[in-house]
Amino acid sequence: MSTSWVAGTVRARALAQRRIGADAARQLARSGTRSDAVRAVSQTPYGHAVHPADSLAAAQHGVSATLLWQLRVLAGWLPHDGVDVVRLLARGFEIANIDEQLAQDGRGVGDPLYRLGALATAGHRIVGIHAAPVLREALRSTPWGDPGGSSAWEVGVGLRLNWADQVMGPIPEAARWARAATALLLARIAWSDRRVLPPALARRAATVIGPGFVDVVGPTSTQVAAAVEHLPADTRWAFDRVDRPENVWRGEAAWWRRIDRDGFALLREQGFGRGPVVGAVAVLAADAWRARAALASAARHEVVGDSAVEAFDVVA
Repeated sequence: MSTSWVAGTVRARALAQRRIGADAARQLARSGTRSDAVRAVSQTPYGHAVHPADSLAAAQHGVSATLLWQLRVLAGWLPHDGVDVVRLLARGFEIANIDEQLAQDGRGVGDPLYRLGALATAGHRIVGIHAAPVLREALRSTPWGDPGGSSAWEVGVGLRLNWADQVMGPIPEAARWARAATALLLARIAWSDRRVLPPALARRAATVIGPGFVDVVGPTSTQVAAAVEHLPADTRWAFDRVDRPENVWRGEAAWWRRIDRDGFALLREQGFGRGPVVGAVAVLAADAWRARAALASAARHEVVGDSAVEAFDVVA
């Protein structure tokens, strides 16, 4: 074990302490107003990028930007193969940037892009590209590979499928997270968005979770349990609380809770290496998700009252 892995693992465990935790998130959700919640978040470690006068959208973006900053700090302590692990896990930020670029379509308005620095996968090769077909061609020559479609929607879905597929081999600790995320993505596409995957993307999804679920889940399928039977056994947990197609959100919340639990288990591993690093990324990401959800709940509380807090308790 190299000294860089030792230093990186120590730093990972220290960074994991920079969470606000579930109890603090619940307190945020119970804030009287959105402004109160944002001010409270700005006094936590998320104050790195969240400011007291921020709007809800800006504060949520700041929470995510703080998570990315933490991952960049962690990567700075790791050896090259450790940086590769963090870069792969951080690809969601580059997907968010790509989604935003395509949504802007050259208008120059919208959310600010995340600054990935050394954690970028495509980096400068896709900067400023707003046309989906052109972006697809640019991505072919990067580690992302071909997204599998030329519309903005196909690029977004294809990148998420590629990400899941590429995580499973190098980061076995995250393999079941990737499979479950893919299953939930397909369920949301079919049951919430009422869309059908194009054949190229369906084949790609099948490489992650097998063809069974891909073949049966669709806008006309209404039996959740029957569809879930076609998933790998270590993936079905994501649908334990999804009793109806319209309740995919419950599975997505369960996914984050599992990420959190698994992350803590990895952090408790003895020694120094990839496991605790992956665990730190997991618990920090889950904490950021909870904080964003708490901010949204506080904003809804101004409109609908205590039911917003009750909804947060169900999710988080």
